[in-house]
Amino acid sequence: MPADPWERSARDLATLMRRGFGAVSALPVPALDVAPLGVRDAFADEEPAPEVGVPVRFYGRHAVVGPFPADGADDAGGAARHRPCVRCLARRWQAVRSVALREALELGSGTRAAGESPYITPFTADALAGIVAARLAGQGPSTGSFPAVHLVDLETLRTRHYPLVPDPECPHCGRGEEDTPEGAVLTLKPAPKHKPGSFRIRDISGYELPSEPYANPVCGSLGPSVVHDISSTSTSATIGCFSMRSGDYLRETFWGGHADTFAQSVRIGVLEGLERYAGMRSRAKAAGVQGSLDGLRAAGERALDPREVGLYSEEFHRANPRVTPFHPDRELPWVWGYSLRDHKPILVPEVLTYYHAPGLENRFVQESSNGCASGGCMEEAVYFGLMEVVERDAFLLTWYGRAALPELDPRTSTRAATRQMVDRLEMYGYEARFFDTRISFPIPVVTGVAVRPDGGRGRMCFGAGAGLDPESALAGALCEIATDAVNLQGRTERDEVRLRAMATDYDKVAALHDHPLAYGIPEMGNNAHFLIGEPGAPRPPVRSLAEAYGDGSLPPVSDDLRDDLDRCVRAVTDKGFDVVVVDQTMPEQRDLGLTTVSVLVPGLLPIDFGWTRQRALGMPRLRTALREAGMRDHDLTDADLNLAPHPFP
Repeated sequence: MPADPWERSARDLATLMRRGFGAVSALPVPALDVAPLGVRDAFADEEPAPEVGVPVRFYGRHAVVGPFPADGADDAGGAARHRPCVRCLARRWQAVRSVALREALELGSGTRAAGESPYITPFTADALAGIVAARLAGQGPSTGSFPAVHLVDLETLRTRHYPLVPDPECPHCGRGEEDTPEGAVLTLKPAPKHKPGSFRIRDISGYELPSEPYANPVCGSLGPSVVHDISSTSTSATIGCFSMRSGDYLRETFWGGHADTFAQSVRIGVLEGLERYAGMRSRAKAAGVQGSLDGLRAAGERALDPREVGLYSEEFHRANPRVTPFHPDRELPWVWGYSLRDHKPILVPEVLTYYHAPGLENRFVQESSNGCASGGCMEEAVYFGLMEVVERDAFLLTWYGRAALPELDPRTSTRAATRQMVDRLEMYGYEARFFDTRISFPIPVVTGVAVRPDGGRGRMCFGAGAGLDPESALAGALCEIATDAVNLQGRTERDEVRLRAMATDYDKVAALHDHPLAYGIPEMGNNAHFLIGEPGAPRPPVRSLAEAYGDGSLPPVSDDLRDDLDRCVRAVTDKGFDVVVVDQTMPEQRDLGLTTVSVLVPGLLPIDFGWTRQRALGMPRLRTALREAGMRDHDLTDADLNLAPHPFP
């Protein structure tokens, strides 16, 4: 007789279920695969997954039935989709567990049972057998692209079902692809827009994006839940979160949407969550090249030089000796990207495009999601990724270079929703101000600032938007500040002691959220006087949108997104920069008709979070770009720089 309580409980449950199945179904008793969850690390478990049998997994007072071997949906063309297996379930289940349990499983030696489960009884086994019988008889819920698993509360017998998204990294059923230069080649195709004024090929409502497969407490691929922020008075904001391990550290990654309705915000949030999940580490294909920059180039390979993207200062590495600085003879993993300037594949250091790739020893910088974007086709994803890179570069040039910019009058917008949101922010005590942030490229970039005129707590927050349509760029900046401003005063008051310490010691600005929150402290807002002016000081005249953008300086907007993308790529490459694209698309995104990419423009200023990590401060472009744009008569010196942490959210 098995001595382990887990094994005894699994054996007893399987025996009771086989007996119960015969009482509820005339079908032959199926093979059952009964086992506990939460015993060992599912991400490191190398035991082969069962090939046959209906999976039944139990933990605490709950049991999960499924996925069933015959589950799976066909796409519109009749091709079979990737069917998740029981290993996918175990990995997804573990990913949404509490930090304490994950630490025990992933850093400890697993868990052990204090005794046999009191919830395994003939009564509960009959209920589980009934679910199996019903599913094998063809009954059960329709859950779209992803098959259902059933959660049974063994104390109350309450039963729910949740869709299970296949895990692309599953060692049993994952569909890993080889990373090759041929596979990286991009051929941009016509991409007609779904309506005038849009930069999408279809409306977001055209995608199958229910929240249940991605946010559920059993196997949500993007976390256990999505929360509706009913306290927000400006937008119907939603937020979700998933965790991913980096060495000993479980990193929380948030995603969300900020639209006028919660339903729309959830759909936008799921798209953002999938985009971040794809960009943190390669899930569709592993880095296939290992080597040094010098070695690769000596072998005739085209490879991106990380020094062009920016590196940390010597002071940073002295203070952080565990982060090994880049050197051209240092061995690194590389992935294949594609140069839209040279029309050739190019190798990219994995850590520059997958910003939480495993292997902490390979990181010489900590990248962010800058330049990562999703779309309904390659052209759409690349367009929005490139706009984000251009936007962040322009913002950092403005901030660190103390660039005084022309102010735009948002009440001249042709969009009623824009004018109304500006009025709403004013009701909440914030003035919404916007600035034309075009510097190097003829692509509209708009910086938005929500400012408390009284200079009190929650003093200001920033946002930005970019795109060939100035109205859309302004709306993008407005969406960011409208969502953040209404909560900024409360967040500042709750965390005031810590935030005030940042005002006198910038080294304490260490994480992503520190940057915008620090500017809730009134005195931190003094660093933005170069842009918004001192309180009460006379202001230069504002410009209407028609006046600012109606002079014919912008590239024409096409009804085909590929044409817009071509114009934007040329605007960047004509200035001597390359545009490099890495396809990050996960299998489940591809099945939904989505594409995710990372866009890099070596030489533009990269955005970093943490004051000691600011690569932009050491890059040549920060000194030269404003002069080249005719906004200064000399290259900037250290004395010209705004040496305060940027406030970008």
